[in-house]
Amino acid sequence: MSPPAPDQSTSDALSGARVLVAITGGIAAYKAASLVSSLVQRGGEVTVVMTEGATRFVGELTFQALSGRPVYTSPWTHIESHDPQHVALASALDVAVVAPCTMDCLARLASGRTDDAVTLILSAVDRAVTPVVLAPSMNRVMWAQASTQRNVRTLVDDGFEMIGPGEGWQACREVGAGRMSEPDEILGALERALTRARDRRGDGRGGGA
Repeated sequence: MSPPAPDQSTSDALSGARVLVAITGGIAAYKAASLVSSLVQRGGEVTVVMTEGATRFVGELTFQALSGRPVYTSPWTHIESHDPQHVALASALDVAVVAPCTMDCLARLASGRTDDAVTLILSAVDRAVTPVVLAPSMNRVMWAQASTQRNVRTLVDDGFEMIGPGEGWQACREVGAGRMSEPDEILGALERALTRARDRRGDGRGGGA
């Protein structure tokens, strides 16, 4: 029996899209490999950026092989240009996602920090044009902290989009909210974000149209 055909609407939305996948230092970083692979298979042009902590969970060579492109791991390394703020990369994106987005990354983004490769590049993204999706991932107690919930509200007010977190078994051997959404769910969130952005712009950018 032949495998089911991919969802045409999702394939169309992601085909040709310039996607930034930002990975921060959480155990769910291993799921980002599946996300990057799926995006590439759907025709996305994927650039991966990692914090130093993320490279301790999954090596950058894994993502270089999956994306077929160099991986950013330092704010001081300028792979594609001599632009020290990575503005050229940020302005060329159609959509960005942080998966996993740790408690620390939420706090950094909410406070406007730019001292790692992930937050530096995202600081140069115009969210009025290019959607940025966050996929939180952390222990259930960390997710329930008042500071985390306050940061999430701030980020949503600032124009970031959230996917998850879900509930389930966690690496800390507990069950509860804070589990990163599965790659297929994140793909759906990216498709919806791209479609909304394309509709707002009315120019066809970011959806292969």
